[in-house]
Amino acid sequence: MESMLHETRIDGELAYDGHFLKVQRDRIRLADGKESQREYIRHPGAVVILPLLPDGRVLLERQYRYPLAQVFIEFPAGKIDGGEDHLACAQRELREETGYTAARWDFIATIHNAIAYSDEHLEIFLARDLTAGPAQLDDGEFLETFSASVPELLEMVRRGEITDVKTIIGTFWLEKILAGAWQP
Repeated sequence: MESMLHETRIDGELAYDGHFLKVQRDRIRLADGKESQREYIRHPGAVVILPLLPDGRVLLERQYRYPLAQVFIEFPAGKIDGGEDHLACAQRELREETGYTAARWDFIATIHNAIAYSDEHLEIFLARDLTAGPAQLDDGEFLETFSASVPELLEMVRRGEITDVKTIIGTFWLEKILAGAWQP
């Protein structure tokens, strides 16, 4: 059945080569033998950190996101550098963005957040046994941190105050993990 859904790349080209993103344009063969084109964004992938504080609250960020011209509530996250280990990236991003380090790390899941137009993948990690320290934000990076309980997060999702997909998915994972229903 899967072979009836498969598309095969014939050839392609890099349509745009940006500093951060690349746009690929491929000529493909569809399952019925016809040719078509696919354009998609090539993305190096990113990590998402669910930082659980000792009191059971969760560390979050508020950050302005230019494409949508608004401040979003998000979990700490960041781009994976070429060849970088996913856990090492998560540890680096948590330290840089929040100043926190974690003694315990658990891999949660890989998600694909924009499958129709990007190959981006997000690697989600749970960080526990946190120790505070100074943030080390990248040049030009501005954000503020705050904490909330998982029930508060769920209510923010319900009210539409949190619309970032990685944060919504991470919140649902945390709810299941803290209830003992799912194990990381």
